[in-house]
Amino acid sequence: MSQSSTERITAELERWIGQAVPGSKLPGSRALAEMFAAGPVTVQRAMHALAARGLIEARPGVGTFVRRRDTVRPANFGWQTGALGAPTATTAPIPDTQRETEPGAIELHSGYPCADLLPTALVRASAARAARSGHALTRAPAAGLPELQAWFAAELSGSGPAPHAARDAIIVPGTQGALGSVFRALVGRGKPLVIESPSYWGALLAAAQQGVTLVPIATTPTGPDPDELDRALRDSGARVFYAQPTFANPLGGSWHPDRARDILKVLRARGAFLVEDDWARDFPIDTAPERAPVPLARNDPDGRIVTLRSLTKSLSPAVRVGALIARGPARDRLLADRVADTMYVSPLLQATALEAVTSPAWRTHRSALPGRLRERRDLLLQSLAQHAPSVHVDAVPQGGLSVWARLPQGTDAGEVARRCAARGVALAAGDAWFPAEPAVPALRLTFCGTEPERFPEAAHVIEGALTTG
Repeated sequence: MSQSSTERITAELERWIGQAVPGSKLPGSRALAEMFAAGPVTVQRAMHALAARGLIEARPGVGTFVRRRDTVRPANFGWQTGALGAPTATTAPIPDTQRETEPGAIELHSGYPCADLLPTALVRASAARAARSGHALTRAPAAGLPELQAWFAAELSGSGPAPHAARDAIIVPGTQGALGSVFRALVGRGKPLVIESPSYWGALLAAAQQGVTLVPIATTPTGPDPDELDRALRDSGARVFYAQPTFANPLGGSWHPDRARDILKVLRARGAFLVEDDWARDFPIDTAPERAPVPLARNDPDGRIVTLRSLTKSLSPAVRVGALIARGPARDRLLADRVADTMYVSPLLQATALEAVTSPAWRTHRSALPGRLRERRDLLLQSLAQHAPSVHVDAVPQGGLSVWARLPQGTDAGEVARRCAARGVALAAGDAWFPAEPAVPALRLTFCGTEPERFPEAAHVIEGALTTG
């Protein structure tokens, strides 16, 4: 299609928008391509032009809508620049993973599964049942609904030798805020925290917000070197190690059982905690959920391991419910911090989550999910291999929602991400996953978004951004 075709589509959509009620939803990209007998790139350019004019707005995972027109003269907030001063760690720019995309963009940036990968009917039915219950009009206990606490504790314990009690689980509104509690209550401002490199960008942000001093150690898809962990704990005096032993973000691997045992020996010898971020428990790819690596805390009789588990990505982004599971004085300190921060978690959301995860439909959904994730992962890997030969994937992720793609040495990953965004592909530069200077230039590419059939197109764009600038 020529440039005049893009202009024609833009003009026709602009006329339609002019007659539409503000808030009206536009057809999807594929429907528009069929309507105008145009290619997806041509439609995407037209949508970009309309968005640039302020006529439409995209709501990720929902659709594109006619923007409400504001006839009031914009206010001047320039005075705030001097009053606020320079940004701090708590006001850093929004990460690439959380940014909204332009209409028609290929989404490889967000770590939230699209609706096609969620148990949507189950969540809706569970929310309706919860809304009819007494939880819609009451407050919850500070530590959470006892039944949901018991579910999290039982999920963690399994048939392990040291079962957790229901009271060990503290219900949290997602685990990002819970990370702040962990770093405040167990580490402390100015104190050291050992962390894998690369590691979850949200943990790095939470640590910066709490003024924690990061002590990075290199890691691999099978885990960090126990000797390096021992050295880092000894030299820094740290008493907390944050890690993702199962399906780590971004590398996608899991610790080998022998390595896990050696790491726990080091922690016991040094009198240190392990913060086990078990975010991907529901996202195995190459194995059934019941055969995925077990949580390390399942064999933790002395309360050395603090576990984070979230249901937000498993059920729905609207159900921000998770658990922080700990024992002994550590649990009491964490609960006190959570009460000071949020008082309690919405009992309506807790009841929705409990209704969902105790339903037979939840087990059915979890059993089918690995195969669906495997298809998407493999399609993305095949697309990169065929259409982006400059990109290298060192390890196929065993679980999780993303691929870690290494770029040629000397590449500016941030610049590549910006070029791709300008060409309609949203992705995240790997720099955000490193506690210090990036060891390698890389991209974190998710395969859990909409339109996986466009992965080959995205790979073409990535290669073009690398080779032609």
